[in-house]
Amino acid sequence: MTATTFDDARPVSASPGLTREEAGFARRELNRRRLRAFALVIPLLVFISFAFFAPIATMLHRSVYNPTVVQLIPDTLAKLQSWDGEGRPDDSVLTAMAVDLKRLANNRTSGKLGEALNRGLPGTSSAVKATARKLRQVDDATLAADGAALLLGANDKWASVELWRNVRKTGRTYSDRYFLTALDLERNAEGDVQTREAAQIYVQLYTKTMRIALIITILTMLLGYPLAFVLANAPARTASLLMVMVLLPFWTSLLVRTTAWIALLQTNGVINSVLMGVGVIGEPLEMLFTEFATIVAMTHILLPFMVLPLYSVMKGIDRSYMRAALSLGSSPIPAFIRIYFPMTVPGLSAGALLVFIISVGYYITPALVGGTDGQMISNIIAFHMQQSNNWELAAALGALLLVLIIALYWIYDLLVGADNIKLA
Repeated sequence: MTATTFDDARPVSASPGLTREEAGFARRELNRRRLRAFALVIPLLVFISFAFFAPIATMLHRSVYNPTVVQLIPDTLAKLQSWDGEGRPDDSVLTAMAVDLKRLANNRTSGKLGEALNRGLPGTSSAVKATARKLRQVDDATLAADGAALLLGANDKWASVELWRNVRKTGRTYSDRYFLTALDLERNAEGDVQTREAAQIYVQLYTKTMRIALIITILTMLLGYPLAFVLANAPARTASLLMVMVLLPFWTSLLVRTTAWIALLQTNGVINSVLMGVGVIGEPLEMLFTEFATIVAMTHILLPFMVLPLYSVMKGIDRSYMRAALSLGSSPIPAFIRIYFPMTVPGLSAGALLVFIISVGYYITPALVGGTDGQMISNIIAFHMQQSNNWELAAALGALLLVLIIALYWIYDLLVGADNIKLA
């Protein structure tokens, strides 16, 4: 019998048949391949980080970060820290504000301060601008000696306790005020959260957006399921023609498709003209710039996102299942419900999730055909970013919309399961 030796040539238990040296070489080769594969993915990771994660992180940070007022009137805010919030602040605070306003007037940035303060208390912007113009001509010595009286004389609003509370609240670098505003809430003088006294619109808009998205999702299901079934079971030539019809919207500009619905739904449009021509209605129907127009146009635009996942799943279903069920005595409808429909749930789930998420964030189509009645939360976000320049509130609204979508996806995962989603 040959003696057993214990040297480096013995097989390694983790890699049967390989020596220790060979196993080490195999591990190094595997690590090199992994590094090469990772190097190929690095450009994609950089792009995703730059184009996806970075904007989301910036949005989340912008929703709580607002340094504008702190940068404009730092001395006033520093003196205002000792104020108890009751009664008018002392003269030192008013004098500091007068000095800061003169400096802002000379720098032509008083309007920026007025805009920031006006978001918390409407009407403050005019007081800030008018006071800054009056204090621009006052010399520094007079302003330091009698700044409080000059400030009060320039505008009566500087004697208001609410104005100074707003200055201190707006002067916080990090604040939850925009998230509270997005939820139609605010903090009272004691710092407790309460319902906003002003118009409450954002919660209603979120509810309206979810309702419209749900209606669009249901409509695309009702329209897309039979169409996908016909596509999957029709002869090759017919299926190809139908597929071209389904894909046609992807080859047409979104603006063109939306404009076409404007031509169809307007008062003197095609639909009203046809209905009046055949005597169905006596006067034109108001369809454009309504919630109905938003739902109809978006259902047409998003229908392919429901049809394609359903078609890809239905195409892979063996037709012999239904034939077997029918040959065993089942009726067509029960066989469809118990055999065919459950196998299409992955495609239906994927289409529903796609349509719902896309419709929640749509803003071009609702803005063009929906008008005031058919607008969604995304239109308000665009308004604050493009017109009111209230980026902090827009970021808070967008962050809440992101959280809502993630929560809905989590609930969907609990009820249906994310593993059941199939796009192909």
